[in-house]
Amino acid sequence: MAKSDLDIEFRKAVDSINKHTEPFPADVLLRLYAYYKVATNDEDRPSGGKPLINAFKTNALFQAQNLSVEEAKQLYIETVKNYFIYRK
Repeated sequence: MAKSDLDIEFRKAVDSINKHTEPFPADVLLRLYAYYKVATNDEDRPSGGKPLINAFKTNALFQAQNLSVEEAKQLYIETVKNYFIYRK
């Protein structure tokens, strides 16, 4: 997939997640969170009022730390597609 095609597909996947109104399973959310952070080079660490949730986010980021931006985008896209396919 060409870089611009990958970026377009990634943006579409992000938009579909943002528009979805039903709750997501926690494992899916954590994977999407980590892939998104890597894909967008967002180096901010988890913050918020719930230490346990921050710990899970940190663990997800740790597991995704060796992914390239392109790999993270592709995994994000695949996770979104799989979620919407298998939830039907």
